[in-house]
Amino acid sequence: MSTIQDMGRYQYLSQAVPVSGAMDTLSARIANKAVGNGDNAAVIEFTYADAEFIAETGLLIAYVGDGAIFQSGEQVLPPERPLFIPSGTNIKLTNNPSGSRTYLAIAGGWDLPGILGSKSTCLTAGFGGLEGRTLKRGDTLKNDDKLTTNAQQIVQNFKQKLQKNDTNDTLFYPAWNIPRQLLLPAGRKTIRVVPGNEFGWFNGRSIAVFLSAPYIIGRQSNRMGYHLEGAVLERAKKDELLSTAVTPGTIQVTGSGGMVLLMADCQTTGGYPRIAQVAAVDMPLCAQLKPGDSIFFKEISRREAEMLYIEREQQLHQLTIAVQCKFYKQYHAKHRP
Repeated sequence: MSTIQDMGRYQYLSQAVPVSGAMDTLSARIANKAVGNGDNAAVIEFTYADAEFIAETGLLIAYVGDGAIFQSGEQVLPPERPLFIPSGTNIKLTNNPSGSRTYLAIAGGWDLPGILGSKSTCLTAGFGGLEGRTLKRGDTLKNDDKLTTNAQQIVQNFKQKLQKNDTNDTLFYPAWNIPRQLLLPAGRKTIRVVPGNEFGWFNGRSIAVFLSAPYIIGRQSNRMGYHLEGAVLERAKKDELLSTAVTPGTIQVTGSGGMVLLMADCQTTGGYPRIAQVAAVDMPLCAQLKPGDSIFFKEISRREAEMLYIEREQQLHQLTIAVQCKFYKQYHAKHRP
């Protein structure tokens, strides 16, 4: 499944409009940074690898994520860096067993209309992205030609290198990359959570099980939520809960004692007790999970979750500056009056 996504729409939660947006916001943001875009530029989210496309013109792209590897013929294209793809190149995605989702950014972002402040596809309501649906065979997309200054610098740098080599028909990319694993180590299966509002509704045994036993991602999982298969939780408090606010990362406990981890396309309210909320920095880790994967939960405090979030944002800001610095001198030397 492939859809257009950005960082989602948050302004209409009170009108029951889901956030949507990229499931793995970390990978989507890094892909955008690699081509000089703002973090919110529209990207393509690929779930697994059943896709391929043809570049009808020369393209500056980047891909990041654990669901697929990009190939041109037998040549594997390296992730996490800007790539110049010459006109006529056929790119095929092959499966990467490490995860499930991969993001494709293009200089300028994908040129589609924004709806309610976002270009994200809301599949449940059928709007946003490309006609509110998944991408299909024969679709044609183009980039927005309003490039940021940083994207202009990267494009100009690539043009100079291609002219120097007297060619425009060669795949080209730099040796450096943006190592996503420095921010999110691969293979970690422990998800950090903050106790939810109804955490105290469950008996001690159930709390102990929740924070120690493995849970398996169910086959019915999708962009709305993951069904977690494992030990059933029992409530000590039998109160009924009126519909109340939920958001991506909320873990609800159903009437039968099962758990659902809400994801990007989830509803905005729910009536099940909220046992925990996944720390925002670990949501990209959740986004890469597949049915059958086993995870554990670890409790942290709200303050720890906030500090981890602030630290992650500082790291991403430093990455933006680092990419800008790589091209700044060359661009301004050429455009100096």
